[in-house]
Amino acid sequence: MDKFKIDDVAKESGLTKRTIRYYEEIGVLFPPERSEGGMRLYTRKHIERLSQIVNARDVLGFSLMEIQDFVAIREKMGEQKEVYLKTGEAEQKLQQLKEMKIMVDQQLDMVDQKLNKMTEFRKEIEHLQKRINDGITKMST
Repeated sequence: MDKFKIDDVAKESGLTKRTIRYYEEIGVLFPPERSEGGMRLYTRKHIERLSQIVNARDVLGFSLMEIQDFVAIREKMGEQKEVYLKTGEAEQKLQQLKEMKIMVDQQLDMVDQKLNKMTEFRKEIEHLQKRINDGITKMST
């Protein structure tokens, strides 16, 4: 498995080294291995996690607390997937699927809440835009 230095991870993720260390400190990013000299050694999994964090922050507008919840759900889903793949009995597989469904539903609820807030915000801006356009029309005639 490839190991990456924090400089490489920062370049690939678009985050600062300080932000990466902070995410590790607050538990959003799981701690990397360390070299004998104490240098952090990141994996592709760390880079993928940082990509999820950036998307949750930038695309969805999640706060750090929401990101922690979102990432924790993803972690649990990954664990459930591993159990599912190792399980041979149909009843156990069904139970794993039901547990994963609950987690996916939680994530969808989080996204839906953000979308609803964005929709309301958009409506407010559209209303303001209409009032301004009406004012321009009145003043122009």
